Amino acid sequence: MPKLLIKICGISTPETVDAAVDAGADLVGFVFHPKSPRYVSPEKAALLAKRAGGLRGPHQRTPQTAQTVALLVDAAAELVETIASTVEPDFIQLHGSETPSQAGVIAAETGCGILKAIGVAAEADLAAAKSFAGVSDYVLVDAKPPKDAAYPGGHGKPFDWAILKALDPAIPFLLSGGLSPENVGDAICTIRGLGLNLVGVDVSSGVESAPGVKDIAKIRAFVAAVRAAG
Repeated sequence: MPKLLIKICGISTPETVDAAVDAGADLVGFVFHPKSPRYVSPEKAALLAKRAGGLRGPHQRTPQTAQTVALLVDAAAELVETIASTVEPDFIQLHGSETPSQAGVIAAETGCGILKAIGVAAEADLAAAKSFAGVSDYVLVDAKPPKDAAYPGGHGKPFDWAILKALDPAIPFLLSGGLSPENVGDAICTIRGLGLNLVGVDVSSGVESAPGVKDIAKIRAFVAAVRAAG
């Protein structure tokens, strides 16, 4: 089987970029939604992105690298342009109510790959995934946030993975929502048992010691658990 992609999202410090990359993560994500405890400015993210690309200092480059993901939520065109030019991410993750046509425009104007997050709480929610299959590189299936949530995402709570049996098996997707070093192996086995096109996993709060505070030991444990299951 192909190696699963591992995305560590909500990175905000040089130390946690280094930990994620050195552990073997394939993607690191930076959050540009101001209400999130994981928010970083474009300028700070640009520096972190360089570290993810192997540049640890003026004369220090490491062989380990990870691709970068900019997480945006219904962002204005000006912000998209700023992120694309300042951070130069490999992917833009659309985590709001963006439409397939908007995703296509962003991809064309920035040249970035696209991840489109779909919030899931019931089988009916998966219908949106098909509409983005042609314009996004990957769909990211996440837990639907609580109704009163200030920012999107599952807020550390997984959804019932059995819901995914209704997903088109041709759609390549990353699983997110409440994953942790303790449950990611079970998630991978469950979803592969459904015959779906799981290409990767995404974690944020599951490798934190507090909201927005990444835990280096948990990052390493998460990556190891995914590799063991994969």
